[in-house]
Amino acid sequence: TRLTALDNIQDLFTPDSGTSSSESGDIGSDITNFFDSFSSLEADPTSDSLRQEVLTTAQTLSSDISSAASSLDQQQQSLDQEAVSTVSQVNALTTSIAQLNQQITSASPDSDTDTLEDQMQQDLSQLSQLVGINQISTQDNGLTITTTSGQVLVAGDSSYQITTGTVNGVTDFYLNGTDVTSDLTSGGGELGGYLTARDVDIPSALSSLDQLAYSIETSVNAQQAEGTDLDGNTGGAIFTQPTEVTGSALSMSVVMTDPNGIAAAAAGSGADSSSDANAVSLADLANESMQATSTTSFSITQNLSSATAVDGTVTGTAEVYDQFGTGYEATVTYTNEGDGEWDYSIALPDTLTADNSVSGQVSYTFGTGETVDPGTNLTITGEDADGDSVTITAPTVTAGETVATYASDLTTALSDAGITGVTVTASGQTLTIAGASATNGSVIGDAVASGNTGTLQFNAAGDLTSPTANVSGITFSGLSDGAPALSLTWDLYGSDGTSTITQTTADSAQSASSQSGYEPGDTPSDFYSNFVSNLGSLITEVTTENTAQSASVSQLTTQNNSLSEVNLNDEAANLTSMERSYQAASQFFTIMDAVMASAINLGEDATVQ
Repeated sequence: TRLTALDNIQDLFTPDSGTSSSESGDIGSDITNFFDSFSSLEADPTSDSLRQEVLTTAQTLSSDISSAASSLDQQQQSLDQEAVSTVSQVNALTTSIAQLNQQITSASPDSDTDTLEDQMQQDLSQLSQLVGINQISTQDNGLTITTTSGQVLVAGDSSYQITTGTVNGVTDFYLNGTDVTSDLTSGGGELGGYLTARDVDIPSALSSLDQLAYSIETSVNAQQAEGTDLDGNTGGAIFTQPTEVTGSALSMSVVMTDPNGIAAAAAGSGADSSSDANAVSLADLANESMQATSTTSFSITQNLSSATAVDGTVTGTAEVYDQFGTGYEATVTYTNEGDGEWDYSIALPDTLTADNSVSGQVSYTFGTGETVDPGTNLTITGEDADGDSVTITAPTVTAGETVATYASDLTTALSDAGITGVTVTASGQTLTIAGASATNGSVIGDAVASGNTGTLQFNAAGDLTSPTANVSGITFSGLSDGAPALSLTWDLYGSDGTSTITQTTADSAQSASSQSGYEPGDTPSDFYSNFVSNLGSLITEVTTENTAQSASVSQLTTQNNSLSEVNLNDEAANLTSMERSYQAASQFFTIMDAVMASAINLGEDATVQ
């Protein structure tokens, strides 16, 4: 099911004529043609046809990217509907299995339940194709059915229906009020395939397209503003100006209609329309790196020592990046609650850059809702009443302290040190220090988080038993650099299903960390090429997995049939053998009958027949 969906995704990016006559055309060629049009314009910046060529290639590029994004949206909606339909089938089968359970377990010991048990096996076979299940036999010859992650679907004569609800435009699934969407995604079956394609593969492809569109739109529009158009005006935007990366591909379009608006000349060229300086810069964007992609998941290979005292804490760290390539150190704090249970919390400190735009003062701007982090390390140097230089270290910060409270604490510390003439103010989310002769170190913002806490449960062997899947829904907003909220998935399990968090008697230690998404920015063409290549590699990987699973199923089916199916050749041979045995036995009894008759008739005139 997943492979079919991936093939449909790949079809959108198969190169064709390089025009937008198909759903997505050849985006790779579109990128090349667009930037080449600026190279052509360098030779004759006043040419109407060459200027029109820039807009035409821009239109083709934006149309193909937005069409591909639209098609991915449609595929995602289709997969969503397929998943809902599959769940309806699951509910019908679990209802049937519960009814059969009741009939089988209530039948008398002398009753023939073979027909009911055959129907049960047929329903189980269909159910296991739709969703991953475990089946547990009960003492009364019934079955309990759960999902692979342990949620009960059938218990005795009761079935538990999977219900649906819409979250962020897609359907989530619930059992007894608990959202089990992520568990069903990793649980296998057709439903797992639909949800993996819907929630992982398509969002990944859309994210790459969004990153590509966002980078091209913002870089081209910014370079346009650095030049002068044919009418002597500052260059205007060629593309729609995106406000964030997400959705950039779907909304990508050309807003410039007049070829004269292309800013081929350098800034301040005025009526000198023959200048090509900015056209050169626009063409050079083809060879410049795009912005780095943001982290979407991270993992930490960490041992949590079972010898750690109750209420003791252990930490692990991983570097993650937002959509502007700004790095943050995600710190995971584990607290031992005893009995193999550890609480965890994830923090994302944000190092704020000092703004020295006003002489004699520095400002640190926190994101909306962001607070001061205990990692703040700042020294301030000023003069006391005698004119002597005095340096203080910023006071200890309380976790989650507001900017206003922090400003008040700094003011108190300066006063206690006798420093005069240095003022600390907080206006909204901006902290300003004025009048100091020096400020060194950094102020740390603690981003606003959601979904960043939870509990880990280990069994006696030290294996992680809960959560049973990777944790999603972790977001950090209020980042000071203006980046959109950073959404993360914490990968508790590796690709082979092995937990990256373990508990043994060995010392607590982090041995590795990893994160996805952040790589040095490629050029637009290289970025798209890598995206298509990675998609192809994923399809190859899933194809290999699918082939291996199909081979396993075929082998198991053959083994099963060898035990359960009737071989007509063998049965014919057995029948012949039994027939001859019967004939031999009959002949034996005929002879014995004659012998007994002769024995009885010895010496008698009359014979006994």
